Amino acid sequence: YPSPGLGFFYPNKGNFIGFAGDTRSRSLLRSAVSAFRKTGKLPCEGASLPAIVPGIGWSDQWSFWQCGYPAIMVTDTAPFRYPHYHEPTDTPDKLDYDRFALVVSGMESVIKDLAR
Repeated sequence: YPSPGLGFFYPNKGNFIGFAGDTRSRSLLRSAVSAFRKTGKLPCEGASLPAIVPGIGWSDQWSFWQCGYPAIMVTDTAPFRYPHYHEPTDTPDKLDYDRFALVVSGMESVIKDLAR
């Protein structure tokens, strides 16, 4: 961690929540990051990058982009730094439920802010 080329722009430790989207989703991404930072108790970073950048379209947001909707991915960057990601060893005892609750609380603020 981080992906090659992104280390210049982002922290060298994956202790933050990442918001990622394609360039057409830049406005949505900025709004979400701003709302999370207002009340979130975890650091967060946002990146609006071309969809061809590896990792940007790896989740459900890609389907929305294909239909012309702006969409973002919210991630803890696990695919880049967590050896148990999508492995049989990825078990509940390895999750940090206190931090998970902080993410949920921050995302509640994002959803409320975006709904206004």
